[in-house]
Amino acid sequence: MARIRFLNTFIDNLTMQEAIDETARLMSKEGCSYIVTPNLDHIVMLEEDLEFAETYANADLILADGKPLIWISKILKNPIKEKISGSDFFPQMCKMCAEQGFSVFILGAAEGVADTAAKKLCGKYNGLKIAGTYSPPFGFEKDEKELKKIENFIISAKPDVLAVSLGSPKGEKFVYRHLKKYGVSLGISIGATIDFEAGNVKRAPKWMANNGLEWLFRITQDPKRLIKRYWNDMVKIIPIVWKYSRREEVSA
Repeated sequence: MARIRFLNTFIDNLTMQEAIDETARLMSKEGCSYIVTPNLDHIVMLEEDLEFAETYANADLILADGKPLIWISKILKNPIKEKISGSDFFPQMCKMCAEQGFSVFILGAAEGVADTAAKKLCGKYNGLKIAGTYSPPFGFEKDEKELKKIENFIISAKPDVLAVSLGSPKGEKFVYRHLKKYGVSLGISIGATIDFEAGNVKRAPKWMANNGLEWLFRITQDPKRLIKRYWNDMVKIIPIVWKYSRREEVSA
């Protein structure tokens, strides 16, 4: 597997099919593994959040989620093969799970959303096993009683995959902290993917996603939250790219 340095993290330089094949391999081996899907926002957060950086440093599979990462990699002359967004990857992973008999537990999203998404995924992928779904209350990560309840749910369900929809960096950190305790083979934070699959949030048209304009479509869906985030990312990514490109020049 070709892992390359990318700014403040690494990227597994794979195509979608190669990423699915590697996921199947991780699930078939002993122990627990987890996947992260960095986008521009993650790269910015990695500069400032040490726990998030630790989570990334220990990830078993790191897949580039977003056209801006592809563009930057080309500027740095170390091109990433393909954008593998979580919202495209997770359905393909569910297809693989259906084919190979792996089960999935979905944790997170608003009340009822994961159930709806689970039914639609099972409708798309014949034989997919959803071991369970649960939508925890706000602030659950600080509630020991609620954390124990979740632990009992997941251990009883015995899923092969734990997919969490808790937002970033909360989702990635939750997987990193708890996956081994649950004894689940594979963990992944899937962000808004469950909302997309449930049909209560629209995805950008393919032509926009393929041309790096998904962020523009998403702003129209949730301007109050996303305008500030995307502006912050654009301002902060420039010095980050400069910083790590200079380091590469010095080391060369």
